[in-house]
Amino acid sequence: MIPTESEIANQSLLAWDNWLNTAPGLYVLNWEQAQFNRAVDDAFGFDALQIGFPQVGCLNENRISNRWLMQLPSQPTVDLSSNHGVHTICQGSIYDLPFASESMDLIALPHVLEFTANPHEALREVHRVLRPEGRIVISGFNPMSLWGMRQYYGKLFNRPFLPKEGQFISHLRIKDWLRLLNYAIDRGKFGCYSFPIQNHRTMTTPSLLDKVGDRWWPFLGSVFMLSAIKRTPRMKLVGKILSRRLPLSQTLAPVTQSKTTQQTNSTND
Repeated sequence: MIPTESEIANQSLLAWDNWLNTAPGLYVLNWEQAQFNRAVDDAFGFDALQIGFPQVGCLNENRISNRWLMQLPSQPTVDLSSNHGVHTICQGSIYDLPFASESMDLIALPHVLEFTANPHEALREVHRVLRPEGRIVISGFNPMSLWGMRQYYGKLFNRPFLPKEGQFISHLRIKDWLRLLNYAIDRGKFGCYSFPIQNHRTMTTPSLLDKVGDRWWPFLGSVFMLSAIKRTPRMKLVGKILSRRLPLSQTLAPVTQSKTTQQTNSTND
């Protein structure tokens, strides 16, 4: 029996939740929480939205008055008493967001695009909801890293290191998608340089690889985060409009000449 799209989503979300409870999962959560806190700290407006994966409080440090958390289908209900940095929780589809066009000033997407069947369509729907000059913050796994290589070879032997349901997208491709939608990338960050091993001690404490990797090979970080601003083309003045009217002297010259000519002709007569 062929599984439906909702059943596939349930399996991927369940695998994601289970992986986040492992040592590498907690290692990633700690890093991403710190990065989201920095990325949304200076974002202002009226409405902010986090889509999916409430294990990361993307809006904890944001000061926008109305903060939303939209859960994806089949995700468990989140208790508002916990510290998620949101005021209202709703549920909806990433392809049909229950918000008006250009109604959000800030949207956070923690690992949403890589667990959807059509990430490009999902990004376009997010683009519809975001206001001009609004900010979008995206996090994901870097396929061009040690973890990415471990995931690739692990899938060949049916022993993946990361959730096998995820289709990890490089930050370069996401940058291209954002530029096509007329976004300006204002910041980016890579992190999590530890070896892909199930070691609680290595994953829970900052290692020398994190310090060295962040300085010498930042693009090989296992996790990345991008922040971009939505730009809207506006009408521009290209210069002073030149007048086509002739000077007053040139306008009166033919009339004066014609009168003089008439007087000369009358005298001759």
